[in-house]
Amino acid sequence: MPDKYRIETQPVPPRRPRIGKVGVVDWHEDCAGCHNCVKKACVYDLYRKESEYIRNMMDLDAIFFQCMGCFSCVQSCTKGLLSLAANPVYERLGNSYWTPAIIETTWSQAETAKIPVSGAGYGGPFSGPGFDSMWTDMSEIVRPTRDGIHGREYISTAVDIGRKPMQLHFDKDGVEGSLPPLVDIPMPMIIDMLPQPYRRPSLMPILKEAAAKTGIIMIADSRDLALLGNDFDRYLPNIAFYFGDGVTLLGPEILKKTRLAEISDSGDIDRRIRDLKQINPDLVVAVRVQLDAAGVKRAIELATRPGAEVVHMVADMNGNQIGVNQPKFIKDMVREAHNALVSCGVRNEVTLMAGGGIALAEHMAKQIICGADLVTVDLPLLIALECQLCPQCGQEVVCPAKIDEIDAQYGVGRMVNLIAAWHDQLIELMGAMGIRDVRRLRGELGRALFFEDLEEATFGKLFGTRKNR
Repeated sequence: MPDKYRIETQPVPPRRPRIGKVGVVDWHEDCAGCHNCVKKACVYDLYRKESEYIRNMMDLDAIFFQCMGCFSCVQSCTKGLLSLAANPVYERLGNSYWTPAIIETTWSQAETAKIPVSGAGYGGPFSGPGFDSMWTDMSEIVRPTRDGIHGREYISTAVDIGRKPMQLHFDKDGVEGSLPPLVDIPMPMIIDMLPQPYRRPSLMPILKEAAAKTGIIMIADSRDLALLGNDFDRYLPNIAFYFGDGVTLLGPEILKKTRLAEISDSGDIDRRIRDLKQINPDLVVAVRVQLDAAGVKRAIELATRPGAEVVHMVADMNGNQIGVNQPKFIKDMVREAHNALVSCGVRNEVTLMAGGGIALAEHMAKQIICGADLVTVDLPLLIALECQLCPQCGQEVVCPAKIDEIDAQYGVGRMVNLIAAWHDQLIELMGAMGIRDVRRLRGELGRALFFEDLEEATFGKLFGTRKNR
């Protein structure tokens, strides 16, 4: 059995004042000065730091919004002088998909590398759009030997990328013929290129270092080769270069040291794959397919071709179909492609990668359940650097997180912490589902519940199918 995959982490505190969800309003005028003031009993010791913060008025708002929202002081104050107020800055974070809660959770994981736990419990809806309409089966959570990161059983998160033959032929010397190349990574995640408005040249060396430290792979545009730094040569096993239409291939001295490459979808992909294979026969080549109106059909077509090894299905940053008035969501499109390949009898031969809208660790697991072999992530690693995901990013406005000024050690530490936290959450989920290998999780639709299917099975005979489906 191989050594258990483990990511070394250490806390990386934020550079900027935290943006909390709520703050305490303290009306001092009517304070009776009780000797057992509820402020002294704050379990987070926020009030003990109050005088220190008051001396530095520039950071006063930092402590104001560090409140954890337990309501203990509000409920216990005998004079009723304390109340909670919502933070307007917090409410403006992100967008309708990348919600303030997702951004705050990502910040916490990037700082501590720990699985987020809400002490106050979950008070939101139990269903919603996107991944929120899907629940995973946790029926094995009571088994003590399969208790996630604390269990005694080995849970593997490793995946193989590439084309796999359906059957092997043997002769007297062993396996007949040569086997196609495979790339193995220790967890089902690849770092993708950031969406264009959020790309920063200064982040390229940090991303490559984070990929190397965690043993995964990052996708980098071949035109950004110079941004990777002068020492990128030793990082080549953890870099997959992307070649767009009309882009010249890199030299053999680089491609022979890489394991994975990606090309854009075009009419001559067979020739482009051959050109790459001539330089490095052991190179695994992925085809990037934009999930527009014809994206799913195109992905299925490519996956059924004998020469295709990896199909990378990419939605927009919110996980939606591109350029469609009523877009499908990424999980539904991957599920459709997976089921079509199963029907064709070729699903086990090809690797499906899915990207776009992967905002939380649970999204990674749910996307794999829907049929992807692994996922690609982009914006969560940027948010780990305290990015607020401003809609006006790239429009020559001052970045509130000062992304271009971050220290490399800080950036790598935050990204590694986030990846480690996601890895632990994947293991926890697999342990609760009773699955010991993430490759068994792929397409395991019977271990998940979908709101749309349950709703139709329950109410469809009475009220019919939803019109917007």
